[in-house]
Amino acid sequence: MRQSSYEEFEATSLYCPRCKAAVPVRKRLLLVLPEGDEYEYLCAYCSSSVGIKVDKNAPQIELVLKP
Repeated sequence: MRQSSYEEFEATSLYCPRCKAAVPVRKRLLLVLPEGDEYEYLCAYCSSSVGIKVDKNAPQIELVLKP
């Protein structure tokens, strides 16, 4: 079986509708969900949201409740 040369992509620049150009982005954690962590990509210049990514390879969170 052929193994892929990458696991997942990480955006370094995306198109910003406010700046009207491809710009560098910052990644910010939005939510921790059972199916994976949800991240938002923000424009490095104007801080507008330019994309969302769900990381399905995130480690599972284990809750321990004390009686």
